[in-house]
Amino acid sequence: MSISNILFDQAKKIIPGGVNSPVRTCSGVGADPLFISHAQGPYIYSEDGHKMVDYVMSWGPMILGHNHPAVNRALHEAVDKGTSYGAPCKPEIDLAGLIVEALPGVDMVRMVNSGTEATMSALRLARGYTGRSLVLKFTGCYHGHVDAFLASAGSGAATLCIPGTPGVPEEVVANTLLADYNNLSQVKALFEKHGRDIAAIFVEPVAGNMGLVLPEKGFLEGLRQLADQSGTLLVFDEVITGFRISYSGAQGYYGIVPDMTCLGKIIGGGLPVGAYGGKKEIMEKIAPCGDVYQAGTLSGNPLAMTAGYHTLKTLQDMDYQLLTDKTEELANNLKKILTDKGVPVQLNTIGSIFTLFFTSEPVRDFTSAKKSNQELFKTFYNQMRDQGIYLAPSGFECAFNSFAHGPEEWEKTLDAARNVRF
Repeated sequence: MSISNILFDQAKKIIPGGVNSPVRTCSGVGADPLFISHAQGPYIYSEDGHKMVDYVMSWGPMILGHNHPAVNRALHEAVDKGTSYGAPCKPEIDLAGLIVEALPGVDMVRMVNSGTEATMSALRLARGYTGRSLVLKFTGCYHGHVDAFLASAGSGAATLCIPGTPGVPEEVVANTLLADYNNLSQVKALFEKHGRDIAAIFVEPVAGNMGLVLPEKGFLEGLRQLADQSGTLLVFDEVITGFRISYSGAQGYYGIVPDMTCLGKIIGGGLPVGAYGGKKEIMEKIAPCGDVYQAGTLSGNPLAMTAGYHTLKTLQDMDYQLLTDKTEELANNLKKILTDKGVPVQLNTIGSIFTLFFTSEPVRDFTSAKKSNQELFKTFYNQMRDQGIYLAPSGFECAFNSFAHGPEEWEKTLDAARNVRF
C-alpha cells in the first residue's frame, strides 16, 4: 500500500470523504487521490516520492509555476512581519492598484478570501444597487457554492430553478434563472419575461467548469446589449480567466467591459484569496461608503496580498502570446495522438488553458460537454497518471499550462499519451 493510500485511509476517518473539496477524491476516475508533499516549477511530488508534470497547477493560479522565486522571497519577508493584522496594510493597496490598472471593468476593488465569497458578495451588491431580486446564470457555469448559484434547470431553461443540492431550500433559488451557455435566444426570452426584475447576469466569459467552453461570436456582446437595455448588471466571473488567458483577463481579450468582475486564483499567487470589483458608482454602494454590508476579518491578508502583488508584477513582463502558442501546439499534438488511435476527441483551447473532450461532437455548452465519454477519460487519466502526468481527475475540468513548463515536460506528456492503450 502506498503512502498516499495510507494517508487517504487516515483522512477518511476524520475528514468527510477524506478530502476538503469533493473532486479531489478522484472517485470519478476510479482512483484514490495522491497526497502531495511539495511542488516546484511545473512539477508536483507525491508523498510516495513520485515526480509528476502538473497540469492542474492548483486549479489554475500557478501560472508562473510552483514556488516561483520572486513570490517565494516576498512571502518569506512578509511572514517575518506577521501573518494577519485584521487592519489595513499597504500590500492590499498595491495589489488593488495593479488589478484596477489591468482590468477595463474595474475602477474599485474589494478584497475577500475566496472566489465563492467574491460571487456571493457581488450578487448581494448587484441586488442592493439595482433594487431587483432575480439573477440569471448559465447551466454548467460554476460560481462557487453560494446557495443562489447551486441551482439546476427544472422544466426548462425559461423556468425558475430547483435546488441542485440538498440543504438548499427551494425558496433560496426561487430568484435564480437559468439559460444554456452560448444560447442567446434563451437569454432574450428570459429578459422579455423578467427583464425589469433581473439584477444581474452572472457568467464565466470563458466557461471553465464544464471543461473549457469558449463563448461563440456575439454571445458576450449580446449579453452586454441586453444588460444595457434593461438596466441589469453584467458580472464576469473571472476566477479562472483573470490574468490567465491574458493579463487583462477575458474582458480585455474580448473587448467586452462588464459592470462587475469576480476574481480569485492568480491574484493570491496560490494563497487563499478572492476579490470583486467594478464601476465606481456600483462599488461605493458597499459599506462603509454605502448601505450594502460585507465584511471579513482576513480580507486583505498581508501574505495573500504580497503573493498576489508579486505574481502580477512578474506577469507584466511575461510573453502571454508565446505561452498561448505553446499551449495550442501541445494540445493539438495530444489531440492528434488520440485521434490516430481512433479515439473521438474535441479540443477547446484558449490562452494557457485547454480541455480534451472524448466526443465526436463540438462542445459549446453543458449539454454537449456531458456527451463526452467519461470511461475513455478515465482510461486516459489513469494511464497518464501512472506515467507521471498529473491531470485533473474529472473530464469536466481544464488543463493548465504555465510559464514554468517547457519542451522537456511537453515531450514527456506527449510520450505518455502515445503509450496510452484504450
